[in-house]
Amino acid sequence: MSNPSVSKLAFTNPTYELRKSPVQARSTATVAAITEATIQVLLVAGLDRLTTNRVAERAGVSIGTLYQYYPNKQALLSALLEDCLCKSSEAMEQACSKARGKPLSDMIRDVVLCFVDAKMARTDISVALYQISTNIGGPEIVKRMVLRCEKALGTMIESASGTAQPYDPFAIKLMFSAMSGATRTVLEAGASPALVSKLKDNLVLLCQVYMEAATSYNSPLPFSRTTNRHTITGAEAQMKATS
Repeated sequence: MSNPSVSKLAFTNPTYELRKSPVQARSTATVAAITEATIQVLLVAGLDRLTTNRVAERAGVSIGTLYQYYPNKQALLSALLEDCLCKSSEAMEQACSKARGKPLSDMIRDVVLCFVDAKMARTDISVALYQISTNIGGPEIVKRMVLRCEKALGTMIESASGTAQPYDPFAIKLMFSAMSGATRTVLEAGASPALVSKLKDNLVLLCQVYMEAATSYNSPLPFSRTTNRHTITGAEAQMKATS
C-alpha cells in the first residue's frame, strides 16, 4: 500500500525532486530507462492505464528500483513533464539570448524555428506530454515554463533594432500561444516532414507580421503611451515623433 502522506505531497507539489539522485553512470542509465519507458507506456497504454509496475517492466527494472527514485505514478509523470519542458525552455532562452540586438524579423524567425525544432526533436515525447499537461500538477508546471519563455522573448524584443515603440506584454503572450497551438496541431496531425516545413514557413510569417505591427507607430493595433501623465494615441505619438 502506498504511503498517503507521500502521495499527497506528490500531487500537491508540481515540482518533484528525485528521491535518490542518479550520481553514478549506472544510476543515470536507470533513470533514463525509466523515463523512456514512461513515455512508451504512456503512448501505447494511455495515461489511465499507465502504472509504475508497467513502467518498471518496460524499463527492465524492479518495482523497488523504480521506487528508489519515484514514490508513485504522479511523481514519475511530474518529473517527466518538468524535465522535458525545462529542456525546451532552456533552448528558447538560449535562442532569445543569441538573437538579441538583431532586426525584429530576424530574431522572430530564429526563435520560432528553435521552438518548432525543439518540439519536433522527439515528436513522441511532445505528444505524450500533452496527456500529462492537464493532469494534477501539470498546469502549474506548464505555467512556470511558459512564463520563462515569455520573459526571454520580452527581453529579446526589447533589444530589437528599428522598433518604433515598446512591446506590449500581451503581444508576447499572444505570439507564444500561436506558436504553441499551431505546433501542437501539427504534432497531433502526425508531423510529416512536409507539414512541419509548412508549419515553419507559415508560423515564422505569422509571428513576424504580427510583431512588426505590434511594435510599429503605424500599427492598426490599439495601444497607448503615457508621457507626463497624459496618455497619447499611436497616431499622436507618430505626429510628435515627426514634428
